[in-house]
Amino acid sequence: MNIEPLLIEGAYKISPKKINDDRGSFARLYCSKTFKAKGLNTNWLQTNVSISTKKATIRGMHYQKPPYCEIKLVRCVQGKIYDVIIDLRKKSKTFGKSLDLILDSDALDTIYIPKGCAHGFQTLTNYVELHYAHSQEYQPEYETGIYFNDPDLKINWPLATSALSKRDRTHPLLKTIEPINL
Repeated sequence: MNIEPLLIEGAYKISPKKINDDRGSFARLYCSKTFKAKGLNTNWLQTNVSISTKKATIRGMHYQKPPYCEIKLVRCVQGKIYDVIIDLRKKSKTFGKSLDLILDSDALDTIYIPKGCAHGFQTLTNYVELHYAHSQEYQPEYETGIYFNDPDLKINWPLATSALSKRDRTHPLLKTIEPINL
């Protein structure tokens, strides 16, 4: 697998080596030894699935506050998404920056999101399934987010929004939150 650093400090795109033959294909999606050699987390405490049925649905921008900040490993297993990460870490060189990329289930790519970053996505197909591995268990009282359309972040959502939760419409702007001190 190829582990490529992204523009957000500590974020990586993980591209497996896909082996094709007359039966189909095979790829290694995770390897503890490879992750450990790169200094990445290898202890995943919780795995979640997110299913969105409507194209142009937005989910995000979510994160957990200290002491329950979490590393996420995100893979699109069906469909295609426009994926966004926002760095909320006060001491990071990339604090306040956002990063976007496409995750397509056909490519098998995974995104490694470091602690202290918000994450969200927009579906580019009608049925999308994401799998998340988390380094922390979900703590509802520490969950929060950043407003998905914060003008300071200039996120260029590719489609007009078809579905968005009430909670995601009411998250605060980046400039009003307490940066994460890790």
